[in-house]
Amino acid sequence: MEWSTACPDWENRIVKGKSLVPLAPLFPDEAEAGLEVMRQLRIVDAPGSPTIGEACAPWVSDFAGSVFGAYNPDTGRREIKEFALVIPKKNSKSTIAAAIMLTLLIRNWRESAELIVLAPTIEVANNAFAPARDMVKHDDELSDLLHVKDHVRTITHRGTGATLKVVAADSNTVGGKKASFILVDEIHLFGSNHNAENMLREATGGLASRPEGCIIYLTTQSDKPPAGIFLQKLQYARGVRDGRINDKRFLPVIYEFPKAMIDAGEHRRPENFGMVNPNLGFSVDREYLERELTKAEESGEESLRGFLSKFLNVEIGLALLSNRWAGAEFWEQQTRQDLRLDEILARSEVVVVGIDGGGLDDLLGLAVVGRDKDSREWLSWCKAWAHPSVLERRKEIAPQLHDYARQGDLMLVKQIGDDVEDVADIVEQLDSSGLLHQIGVDPAGIGAILEAIVARGIDQEKVVGVSQGWRLGGAIKTTERKLAEGNLLHADQPMMAWCCGNARVEPRGNAILITKQASGSSKIDPLMALFNAVSLMALNPDTPGGTLSGHILKHGIRTL
Repeated sequence: MEWSTACPDWENRIVKGKSLVPLAPLFPDEAEAGLEVMRQLRIVDAPGSPTIGEACAPWVSDFAGSVFGAYNPDTGRREIKEFALVIPKKNSKSTIAAAIMLTLLIRNWRESAELIVLAPTIEVANNAFAPARDMVKHDDELSDLLHVKDHVRTITHRGTGATLKVVAADSNTVGGKKASFILVDEIHLFGSNHNAENMLREATGGLASRPEGCIIYLTTQSDKPPAGIFLQKLQYARGVRDGRINDKRFLPVIYEFPKAMIDAGEHRRPENFGMVNPNLGFSVDREYLERELTKAEESGEESLRGFLSKFLNVEIGLALLSNRWAGAEFWEQQTRQDLRLDEILARSEVVVVGIDGGGLDDLLGLAVVGRDKDSREWLSWCKAWAHPSVLERRKEIAPQLHDYARQGDLMLVKQIGDDVEDVADIVEQLDSSGLLHQIGVDPAGIGAILEAIVARGIDQEKVVGVSQGWRLGGAIKTTERKLAEGNLLHADQPMMAWCCGNARVEPRGNAILITKQASGSSKIDPLMALFNAVSLMALNPDTPGGTLSGHILKHGIRTL
């Protein structure tokens, strides 16, 4: 059999309200047999306790039918092994999860089979178990067929001995599981779990010897920038949907607005809410969404982004909190996808470098800022390095660091010194271009970096110490203004969006501070490097190697 799970025309489909499932069930009889069972299950907490068939929109049958209809009864194999559904809150996600898994339990033929719903927390596990439990307890025929054990969140098939169990995920819970069917609920909450990938590998290992099985991912968008295992699965799902990745064993269904609509602000128009809320008019109330949007808009950017992510499935690029850095609000709009280091060198008349961090518990950040020879816009590109000890000391951010390493914006060095040598290599490349004016550094702990730079034959006079603390406030405000004015452009680097979202402002008298202490375990070193570079570019250097100002500090470098 030949088929494709790609849906390259998804933007046209979602605008017109068409199904996002790109193909009919591979085995229609199996799909109909499963749907016949599922349609009779009752939604107990809905008014009048209607059945799934009476209360759900057609898209539910489209998605569930693709799961049931992927099973080949002649070979005993499920031809599509993974399914993903990304959908906003209140679209009956928990009910759908319960109904699909309960149907698979009823129709399963394997003796003592295991079916598990993997939830990130106890609360989510309880939410996933309750609809399935109620569907059984409020149906006499199902009560005779299935036995519910509330205290362990388990439903057992009396005939086959197969079990459906809802578990809060950790490696100890899922270790050794031989599940035939796995449903991962709210996978976005696994994004900050540094061990999530290994845990899922443990949970899904049983599929290697159970060809009839499958794994289903159900989730809403995250109210933080996607990270870790969630980012991996989301990017993969989009790749399959768009036709960039050829994987006919993976079927993604993602309810999200086309990027052009988000850029134009059309996703915030109430008449478009139904595009990403397929259950609008069923379990989703339009008036409620409109009121929540109004309240979120009045409450500020942080509240608005939370509403957009949860109720309209808009991906968040920056984590903007109440004490956020003002420049972060303008960061995303100044992104340029083609702006890399070579492009900056080709367009610039002069470049400066900023360097910050480098401790075993920090990132080492480097920022390059060039001034466009024609428009005089400031062009920036950043990179960071991390020692493996950071991954151990800061396990809560390890998934993000691995993401940025895969994207190429962060290097995970194998031993101390490799990061400094890489920085010196980039500085040498810039100096060889004839465009390098100065290198701005935090004077504290600069010894190793200075030695590596000088060893490349670069004039030590080009290395300038940039005063930190409240004295850096001018560079911070300059960066804010340049972003807001549209005169500071930067490369499309998710790592830098993360750093901007981590930056926390502390008022000190008439000045402002952005400190690593206020940012907690999250990292801002590449952003601090950018501020150091901005300090130099703000002096409006005329030509590379211009006159240095300041006085001699330790290590023989000058300070602004």
